[in-house]
Amino acid sequence: MQKVTIRTIKFKGLLVGVLAGLTLATAIPAVAETSLDASAARMESRIKALSQFGRNADGGVDRVAYSEADLAGRAFIIEEMKKLGLSVSIDTAGNILGKREGTGVDLDPILFGSHIDSVPGGGNYDGDVGVIGALEVISIMNENNTSTRHPLEVVVFSDEEGGMPGSLGMSGRFDLELFDTESHSGFTIGEGVARLGGDHRLIDEAARSGNVHAFVELHIEQGGLLEQKGLDIGVVEGIVGIRWWKVTATGMANHGGTTPMPGRRDALVASARLIAAINEKTTAMEGRQVATVGKIQAFPGAPNVIPGRVEFSLEIRDLDSARIQQVFEMIKAEADLIAADLEVSFDFDAPTMDLLPAPTDERLRQLIAEAATVLGFSYQLMPSGAGHDAQNLATITPTGMIFVPSRGGISHSPQEYTAPLDMARGAQVLYQTILKLDEQVFE
Repeated sequence: MQKVTIRTIKFKGLLVGVLAGLTLATAIPAVAETSLDASAARMESRIKALSQFGRNADGGVDRVAYSEADLAGRAFIIEEMKKLGLSVSIDTAGNILGKREGTGVDLDPILFGSHIDSVPGGGNYDGDVGVIGALEVISIMNENNTSTRHPLEVVVFSDEEGGMPGSLGMSGRFDLELFDTESHSGFTIGEGVARLGGDHRLIDEAARSGNVHAFVELHIEQGGLLEQKGLDIGVVEGIVGIRWWKVTATGMANHGGTTPMPGRRDALVASARLIAAINEKTTAMEGRQVATVGKIQAFPGAPNVIPGRVEFSLEIRDLDSARIQQVFEMIKAEADLIAADLEVSFDFDAPTMDLLPAPTDERLRQLIAEAATVLGFSYQLMPSGAGHDAQNLATITPTGMIFVPSRGGISHSPQEYTAPLDMARGAQVLYQTILKLDEQVFE
């Protein structure tokens, strides 16, 4: 049996056992809750309290942005911020900001947080863990009388799930025409922002470009990699780019009983063949790209009529814009072959969503990895396949993301779950990262 040497070091008041001669991912045992400054019990208590706002019969939440449940959840968070001594404000994009003053003079604030709005039928951890984790960091600092040179701002972004007006407004990139878009709550985004205490007519005043030292977002992974590998922390290397297309297949509608099988110009059959090819071809490519068809509709939609037109969605995601385009060109080429074979046509509209990949800041990745290492947590660099407010903040300030495990890789579901100790580990890494950020000078 290999002999394991353990030495103990002290890091920011935390005793950590470092194992010599073995790798972090396999040798370091799980850190007990009693070894952490972050309280798993306190975080779980706040998560459960927040979960009551919009709770549904399935155990999840319907806390969609701008709804009464969203307003109540935000009021709860504001009260928690005030209990922690934070100065609370709401900017014109509807973002909640809880500020803790720093000791320095004329230093830009460090922002950290996430969102609390959900998708319809969502879970209790997506977004929530980042906000509760940010509150936990403030709790730790208060308990230890920790001061920072930079001011700290806990942020709760508005409507992350329905268009990100909060983070887009903060980054100065929101398209004003989208304020007339109806949200899941039935309110337009403009009406919704007003319900939150913002003012879409003055959204430019929410822009923070040039006066934020850094932004860090703690989040559940929303995938199963960390759990599968038995890892504690994901250090996010970037948030994938996302492009959506509307695809229309056009054949010829005809009687389903009198038209022989040979010679049919069935738009649904052609679409089915292309959809299967999208899955097969994208899977066969090297890399981490993904392509999804999540919505399809056939016209005229009668059981006895051959579909003459079919509309379906196409979404492609990757960390590399060039790879997204490569996958798209491959799909178009496949569509041309199928169209020629079945005498149909495929039209790809201009992308209705085109979010560029957002690499996280390399310096923040290093700080997060160092914090995880010193704390004795196993970690891995990984991409985020989901969109986050962090991708918008990355356009104006150095940005980092910390992932914690999601049980079963489930998200946007009442079955979504992250264990209290995993949340506490994430908050502990966030705490140490912010302390290190406070010492950094970014050019």
